[in-house]
Amino acid sequence: MTRDGQPALRAAIVAIGNEMLGPLRQDTNSLWITTRLEELGIPVVRKSIVADDPDAIGRELSFVATNAALVFTTGGLGPTADDVTVPAVARALGLALSRNEPYLASMRERFARRGIRMPTVNEKQADFLVGARVLENPRGTAPGFWIEQDGVEYIVLPGVPSEMREIMADRVLPKLKERAGQAVSRRRVLRISGMGESAVEELVSAVYEKWKEDPITILAAPGEVQLHLKTAGLAEEAERRLDAMEADFRAALGARIFGRDEEELAASLGRLLRGSGRTLAVAESCTGGMVSALVTDIPGSSDYFLGSVVPYANSAKRDLLDVSEETLRVHGAVSEEAARDMARGARARFDADLAVAVTGIAGPDGGTPEKPVGRVFFAVEDRDGRSIAKRRDFIGDRPAVRRSASLYALELVRRWQERLEE
Repeated sequence: MTRDGQPALRAAIVAIGNEMLGPLRQDTNSLWITTRLEELGIPVVRKSIVADDPDAIGRELSFVATNAALVFTTGGLGPTADDVTVPAVARALGLALSRNEPYLASMRERFARRGIRMPTVNEKQADFLVGARVLENPRGTAPGFWIEQDGVEYIVLPGVPSEMREIMADRVLPKLKERAGQAVSRRRVLRISGMGESAVEELVSAVYEKWKEDPITILAAPGEVQLHLKTAGLAEEAERRLDAMEADFRAALGARIFGRDEEELAASLGRLLRGSGRTLAVAESCTGGMVSALVTDIPGSSDYFLGSVVPYANSAKRDLLDVSEETLRVHGAVSEEAARDMARGARARFDADLAVAVTGIAGPDGGTPEKPVGRVFFAVEDRDGRSIAKRRDFIGDRPAVRRSASLYALELVRRWQERLEE
């Protein structure tokens, strides 16, 4: 730690590439690097994306060096004309480039082993930063570099995720771990479904206050709310503190928490169904098969998932799920009554222990003042004929409504299953 209480090592990440400034590509490398650095107790104080422009790269490097002792760059090490990171870093730091003839020969040999003549444009990848440590790249032809100047270390990495990760894991992180000391940073994510962000915060406000010295963030994600818990210290101490924090939040939220860290809602439900030996069937209209897709995304879901019916037309609801003519005529296909009939029909058709049904108006058309776009009805029924129905009004465009409704359907089944386990 420094005298002002800040970590001795702080990092910045600069992702380089025109493609990441457009709508089609995302910078996932920074997320991975941040996770690995956090594990070592090294905070990331800035992330940025700049174009394949030597002037822009130089300006960004100059700026981030004022606040970080470790500066990572990813991307722009390839052979094409728009790959300008190495000469840009050289110019920004006042370094020379030197062509490494042994490395050039090894590249040619690498291509030759595959029966391919190396294109001339690849030769630029043998231009090394003079004075830098070369970070060998076993997966590609673009090596990385590590150089220190004026108390700031610059770690230049390729943008291909598999190449960047291997160089980091083998050649960078072990060195940083030696210097980071025993203090680590640990993060844990608690995931809640079926509630809004403000409703969750209302329930956990007292827990927030108790743990106010630790960074706790509440985030709204599609179909769920996440609580991000973070603490720092010696590894065992940090884990014990996270355990205590999690216990307090679980006491406040109970079964509303469906999973931790990377566990998806469908996986949480699958774990409960498999453990109880119960089976599930689905009837879904406005979600168009998305509920079933989420369930079957989980490996081994055939242990508990029997099948689904996707009846868009009223005739399909009637013929495949025995939704009554009276229900459709009096209440309509988008109604609690229709959802209950659909759940009953799906459970019977598949002889399942549980069935969930979804019917609604995903939009953008089809809404009325009585049944606006985003209104969705749900029902769950079990083998004993016990059932529950819910109505929700979701906001957003068609994909958002469909996904929110699909996740809420899974949450209803999960809550039902939790009650059965009590």
